Amino acid sequence: MMLGERDVLTRVRRVRLQELRFWVQEGWVRPAESDNGPSFDELDLARIRLVRDLRKDLSLPTDTVPVILSLLDQVHGLRRELRSLADAVDAQPEETRQAIVAAYRKGMTQQK
Repeated sequence: MMLGERDVLTRVRRVRLQELRFWVQEGWVRPAESDNGPSFDELDLARIRLVRDLRKDLSLPTDTVPVILSLLDQVHGLRRELRSLADAVDAQPEETRQAIVAAYRKGMTQQK
């Protein structure tokens, strides 16, 4: 379901229209564009809530927010990649999976 700005403000408490528009302008939230303006999905709502919490609950300064968001985006990207890698390993024959696990454990032991 896609939501307009007013719908977002109804669903996400403690956010003003001016703040939402600033966050979009800064690229902290990236809604789709429609004929009626920005259109927000559930992921956008989650990000809006995160930005709201960073700004209002944690009182983070404006210049800190993009750094935090970038780091979180990197973590989520790495999690997707790791999930994809795990799926690829799971699709291999048992002998190959065991060899991969053994090599991984050896590498982890050497890092310590």
